[in-house]
Amino acid sequence: MIAILAFFFIHWFFSLFFHTFFLHRYASHQMYLTKPIWEKTFYFLTWFFQGSSYLVPRAYAVMHRMHHAYSDTEKDPHSPHFFKDVWDMMMHTRNIYNAFLVGKNVPDAVFTKDYLPIWSKMDKIGDSLITRMLWIAGYISFYIAYAPAWYWYLLLPVHVLMGPVQGAIVNWVGHKYGYSNFDNGDHSKNSERWGIFLLGELFQNNHHFYPKRAKFAVKKYEWDPTFFIMRILNKLGIIQIQYQLVSV
Repeated sequence: MIAILAFFFIHWFFSLFFHTFFLHRYASHQMYLTKPIWEKTFYFLTWFFQGSSYLVPRAYAVMHRMHHAYSDTEKDPHSPHFFKDVWDMMMHTRNIYNAFLVGKNVPDAVFTKDYLPIWSKMDKIGDSLITRMLWIAGYISFYIAYAPAWYWYLLLPVHVLMGPVQGAIVNWVGHKYGYSNFDNGDHSKNSERWGIFLLGELFQNNHHFYPKRAKFAVKKYEWDPTFFIMRILNKLGIIQIQYQLVSV
């Protein structure tokens, strides 16, 4: 049981960290700068920890920029206010994402004019069906070896769809439940004050008001753990944070 719990939480939080740190705060918003060698390191680690649910950074970034531009309108790729349930929203998001990757959906140039990290060889490997199936086989093998009872296998779908599951929680919960510090003209909310479960991603209301701000927490009682790690990386010279704001 301990092995399964450790594996699940390691997968959850490391996948989540590179989701928010690299895909969201770097690829989508350029909240920090870094050297090419570090960009490729973070790129690789995003694939490694997302595994079978790897999200191609450039596709993620374009879709997220669309989300900000059209927040909670019918053009929003993933607003919970236009879908009957979270699964329906995920399928709609997947269709937009896949269409962009195969060139069937050409977004407005405003969404691609800013820097997009691209590592074609890594994307070819990470987005390969064979690679994804190998990851899934690895997850199943681990559970066969260590799961003490059948019901632990119910966690396997979360492993397989880790990236999209985390994104769906952020967009569904973060645009429906919680409190607001700012009037953004949308339904964005702050859903957890300490940012533990989603590492700061559920400060959606704050983030939509300050979309370029590296620190998602704003009030003194809010805490963004990802930004805490970013400050350490900044002091080590690995990244250079571009914009932050003191608490208000």
